Formats: sequence, structure tokens, C-alpha cells
Amino acid sequence: MYYARLDKAANARLGGWNTAELILTLMNFAFSEECVRKGPWAEMAAHLADRAMALELGGADLFLCVSNSLHRVADEFCAGVRMPFLHIADPTAAAIRARGLGRVGLLGTKPVLPADYMKQRCRQQGVEAIVPTAEEQDLVDRIICDELCKGVFSAEAKASYLKVIDAMADRGAQGMILACTEIPLLIAQEDRPTLPMFDTLALHVDAALEAALA
Repeated sequence: MYYARLDKAANARLGGWNTAELILTLMNFAFSEECVRKGPWAEMAAHLADRAMALELGGADLFLCVSNSLHRVADEFCAGVRMPFLHIADPTAAAIRARGLGRVGLLGTKPVLPADYMKQRCRQQGVEAIVPTAEEQDLVDRIICDELCKGVFSAEAKASYLKVIDAMADRGAQGMILACTEIPLLIAQEDRPTLPMFDTLALHVDAALEAALA
């Protein structure tokens, strides 16, 4: 999803046959899923630090981590490289602030929701991010891991997510951060037209392109 969107955005910006020039490093999704479920975060941080160094040695000028969940160890895996890192939360927080919103809901996996790293980035730009209840977090996480990541997008899952979104709106959320790359494939702005949806993937890609072409 990142690759396709970056290519499309780069071509729209530069025209002709231009596409994004990328260096990719990929991991076995089973390892990522194990971290999300069981939390061997020190091992993940070391793994991502090695990957970041490989990207820098390969000539990258800027790097991204395309998983919201794995940003939990961003400080650790960025420590050994000099190239700039674009945190996924920063463009989202800036977009929320630009809309004049002060309080938003946050949807994502369980490593994202209770942890402070996403909410802290929002606070730095004057935005408060609230999360679902513990029971709702279990539901959101289960659907992501057991359904969305496997390409299953059911009406039942959509109804469950909209119920969680509505509950956070009732608690004062003026918008919603969709902090998982699969959630925007299930939930669209049209589902709640009066509640702004902030797709972290889309905003991350747009900000990365701006930074790369600056």
C-alpha cells in the first residue's frame, strides 16, 4: 500500500514516467505479528536498528517505518543512524491541528493504544488522543490480527468498529485516527461524514514525499 501510493503521488507531482525511488527492506510478517501479540520488543528494536543501518548504507536520504505498531520502538531503532526519520504520528498530529481539532480518538493494535508514544506526539502539537475501553481495545486488536491482516473485511467487523468509533465520539472525540494500515480498507470517511478520519498511512506518505522533494 505504501509503495503504490508513493509511486502514484510521485508521478502526480513530477509527471511523465517519474516514480518514487525507493530502497526497501522487508521482514517476515510472522515476526511482526509475534511482537504485536507477545511483545519481544528488545529483539524487534535490534532487528529494526540493523535494517535502518542497511538502508543508510544503501544510500537512503530519509527513512520510514510503515507499521504504526512498530513505532513503539522508534527511538531505539533510530539511535544508530544519521539520516532523518519521519515518525508516522507527526504528519497526522499536524493534520489534526490544521483542522482546528483538540481531541480525537485513536484506533489501532493493542501496542499502539495503551502506549504513550502516539499520544505523546499528538500532545506535542496540542492534540489529545483518547483510546477505546479495555474491552473495545481487545475487539479492535482481534479484528486487525485475525481478520484485516488476512484480507477479511466483513460487515460484522465494520459494524463493530463503527460502534467503537461512535462511543469515542460520545466521549468527546472530534475526529478519529486510523492508526493501522488495514483500518482504512474497512472504515471510510463516508461511514461517518461529520467525523473527520485521519489515515496515518496516507498522511505519512504525503509528508514523506514533501520531505524527499524539498
